[in-house]
Amino acid sequence: REDNSSEFIKKYRTCRRQMRECSGEADHHEGMSSDDELTPTEVTEFQKSKDNVLEDSRKVFEDVHADFCDIRKILLKFQEWKEKFPDSYCDAYISFCLPKLLNPLIRVQLINWNPLEQNFTELEEMPWFRAIKEFSDAKNVSESK
Repeated sequence: REDNSSEFIKKYRTCRRQMRECSGEADHHEGMSSDDELTPTEVTEFQKSKDNVLEDSRKVFEDVHADFCDIRKILLKFQEWKEKFPDSYCDAYISFCLPKLLNPLIRVQLINWNPLEQNFTELEEMPWFRAIKEFSDAKNVSESK
């Protein structure tokens, strides 16, 4: 069966090469797969679908009060709680709750993030990442006191 499939692949590649030669495609590089190329229709459908998802993601938190959909503001509230009522804060196991609480907010912000694009934003440069880092740094400073 392996011989049949490898023979089929060879024939398929030969046929594709002949089609490229006949059509005059000059931008193909030998050794690069053209099997994964999308048709213009597929590209258009993908872009339309992506735009719909991004539009829907902007609406996810539109009915939520600003204090509860901004990671920095949420973390400030937890920082205040920790400073004013450290025993209660510790008893509530907040360090275990924060990842689950912030997860949906972070996921919405990462919907359009693509590390494979040339001009992608590093995670460390994103506002939510910096807010969590500042919160963690403040947490470490207060623990050392």
